Amino acid sequence: MQWLSVILYTLFVLIVLGTVIVIIFDDGDSSKKIAWILVITILPVVGLLLYFMVGINVRQSWYFTIKHRRFIRVFGERADRRVRELLFGHRKDDLVRDEYKSLAKLLATDGSTCVTDGNDVEIITSGHRKFELLMEDLRNAKDHIHMEYFYFRQDKGSQQIKEMLMQKAREGVKVRFIHENIANIAIRPKYYNEMKKAGVQVEKFTKSHWPLMNLFTQLNYRDHRKIVVIDGKIGYTGGMNISDDYFIRWRDTHLRITGNAVAGLQYSFLNTWITADGEIDPDFGKYFPMCGEPQEANVQGNAESEPGRTEKNVLMQIVPDDPESAWPIIHMGAVWAVQHARKYIYIQTPYFVPPEPMLQALQSAALSGVDVRVMVPKKADLFFMGPANRSYFSECLRAGVRIFEREGRFIHSKTFVSDDYLSEIGSANMDFRSFNLDYELNAYIYDEETARINKKIFEKDMESSAEVTLEEWLSRPWYRKLVQRIIRLFAALL
Repeated sequence: MQWLSVILYTLFVLIVLGTVIVIIFDDGDSSKKIAWILVITILPVVGLLLYFMVGINVRQSWYFTIKHRRFIRVFGERADRRVRELLFGHRKDDLVRDEYKSLAKLLATDGSTCVTDGNDVEIITSGHRKFELLMEDLRNAKDHIHMEYFYFRQDKGSQQIKEMLMQKAREGVKVRFIHENIANIAIRPKYYNEMKKAGVQVEKFTKSHWPLMNLFTQLNYRDHRKIVVIDGKIGYTGGMNISDDYFIRWRDTHLRITGNAVAGLQYSFLNTWITADGEIDPDFGKYFPMCGEPQEANVQGNAESEPGRTEKNVLMQIVPDDPESAWPIIHMGAVWAVQHARKYIYIQTPYFVPPEPMLQALQSAALSGVDVRVMVPKKADLFFMGPANRSYFSECLRAGVRIFEREGRFIHSKTFVSDDYLSEIGSANMDFRSFNLDYELNAYIYDEETARINKKIFEKDMESSAEVTLEEWLSRPWYRKLVQRIIRLFAALL
């Protein structure tokens, strides 16, 4: 047995040394690398487990190619010139204002889609409105329904949508459904098996082709996107999941899109679907019926009335971000937008735990005279997120950033608007997890009218908010400061 102990000990030492070498050669932040090396040196077993769960930097282009090779092959074989031109032709980039063209180029880096025109957009701020619109669009689907959600619950509203998906599958519509694994871990397989029996094609996110990595990828890298594509012509994305929390109780923001930008949603969905081993029809062109041509607006009128629609040639760019892509595009885009704002920046986010580059960009903008406002919920949905959000208030307030805590219904919106031109609505929170770990998708809109609508929505929410002042914030009890600082130590894990 002594020789076995020696072999196991030697093997463990080699694993520790190998991991330290991997950390040293990683291109990440040096302070973060030193922290991981110290943790592994002091607590080798715990440190190794934590590192493999949350510390590995998979943002490498070779890893993306390996993981997505099936999609890359299928797209390469089946997408014709018109589809490629629509997604990556950059024909509409010149329509973007000159000062934002570099942003559009940045957001199209690493395989993301380019700017499209011909889009009709509705900003949805009512969960009931989204539910009614979505149900009607699903009911009218003729060819296919593609749905990808972080949360898909078992409550009343979710069950109704589930029944609709099953009904459409029985009618012969191809229904493909991706559910996030960890977020819905309480849902038993029977729930999805019922959908499968009705003809719905269901795939679980995430699937690892490397079994030893399966546990780590499922725990730490989550599909946080909210995507619906119907017949390749109607798309939904934003902050609302499928749950009565969003349909009834919470305040959130979502988008209903018709036009060429739907192709970006479709491309992102198909990437995830095929990567997860989902099957797709050989006729790839039917998933992109617009192929660069302006689409006629298709807006349902039987849901409750709500202002927020624009019926014009809206420029939009769909930006997905994967943790294994070469660059953190959504993070970079957010920092760029803050750094280049000249008049105002209004941000809504339920989780305000900005990484250092984002925090410094907000401070720099405020110190240079830009009106920077950040809105977070007064009461978070997770007990640790309230103190985590507030742990950044002092640094922001001292720089002149105005902070508003929305009271009443929990606000789950992830929105950004600046200078009456640029709007951003999507799934990404302003935190380390969304910027670096999760699969996210944001829509960037280059349009004056849409920006003004988005600004008015923020100002309307201010009526239900209390502004936090620096004086009152500095006088908060010491024990609250302590709790906030302790939780902030785990900011990268939240």
